[in-house]
Amino acid sequence: MKALISDKIHEDGIKILQKGGFEVDQKFSLSPDELRKEIANYDAIIVRSGTKLTAEILENARKLKAIGRAGVGLDNIDLKKAEELGIKVFNTPEAPSVSVAELTMGLILSLVRHIAKADKTMHCGEWLKSNYTGYVLKGKKMGIIGFGNIGSEVARKASAFEMQIGIYDVDQDAKKKAKSLGYHIYTSVDELIQDVQIVSLHIPSTVHTENTIDARRLQLMSKDTILINTARGNLVDEGALIKALQKKKIGGAALDVYREEPLNNLDLCQCEENLILTPHIGSQTEETQIEASTGATRKIIDYFKSLK
Repeated sequence: MKALISDKIHEDGIKILQKGGFEVDQKFSLSPDELRKEIANYDAIIVRSGTKLTAEILENARKLKAIGRAGVGLDNIDLKKAEELGIKVFNTPEAPSVSVAELTMGLILSLVRHIAKADKTMHCGEWLKSNYTGYVLKGKKMGIIGFGNIGSEVARKASAFEMQIGIYDVDQDAKKKAKSLGYHIYTSVDELIQDVQIVSLHIPSTVHTENTIDARRLQLMSKDTILINTARGNLVDEGALIKALQKKKIGGAALDVYREEPLNNLDLCQCEENLILTPHIGSQTEETQIEASTGATRKIIDYFKSLK
C-alpha cells in the first residue's frame, strides 16, 4: 500500500503510517496537474488545508480508498465526488479545539485591552497610557455562533472570565448541550449579534454559511461590538467589514482566516486602528500538530484494517 502526504504533517503521523504497512511519499507544493497525475498511484492521501482535492483530481485517483485531513475543515475536498467514487474521508475535528479556543481568547483580550497597539507604540518609544483604556470581560455577553468542538471549548474558557455565554447553532444536540450548561440559546444569528458585545464564529464553511457576517448584519451590531473569526474566511464579507471598521460602526475585529490565503486583500491591512490580523495560526501549536497528524493517520490505518 502507498500513501501520499501532500502537505507537511508531524513526523509522528508518518511513523504510524509506516508501521501500519504503508510506503510513504512526501511531495509538497504540487501543482493541480502534478497532483492529478501523482494521485493515481496511491491508496491513501494525507492533506491539510493547502492541498485542494477537486473533482477533476479525484477522478484520476484510480486506486485511492481514503483521504485523511489533518485538521477540521473539509472545504478543500470535493466531498460529493469522493462519496461518488467510494473514497472515505477522515478529519480530526477534535485536534485543534484547545489551541483555536486559546487563540480566540487571546484575540479578544488583545482587542479589549489594546495589547497589540500598546506593544507597537512602546517599541516605537512612545508612552500612550491614557490612549488605551479598555474594559473588563467579566459580565460581558459573548455570542458564539457554532457550538461544536471549538465553540464549546471557547465557551468553557470564556466562562472562566465570568462572561455571559449565548450560543446559536442549528444542531439540536448542540443546543441541548449548551442549555444543560446554562448558556443562553439564541433563535437566530440576528438575535445574537444585536444582544452581545463579542461575536465569535465557529461554524464550517458551506454554501449556507458564506457571508454569515455581511453588511446587513454588521449594521445590526452596536458600535462597541467586536467580531472574532478563527473559523473560515468566507464566513465574513471582508469588504463590508472594512467599511464598518473604517466608519467605526463596530468596536473592532480580529481575523485569523481569510477568503484568500495567504492574505490577498491588502485593504484589511489599512485598518490598523481596530483590526488584528494573524496568519491562520489557530492550530499552529506543537500539541495540535501532533494530534492532527496522528489522529488522521490512525483513522486511515483503522479503515484499511477494516477492509481486510
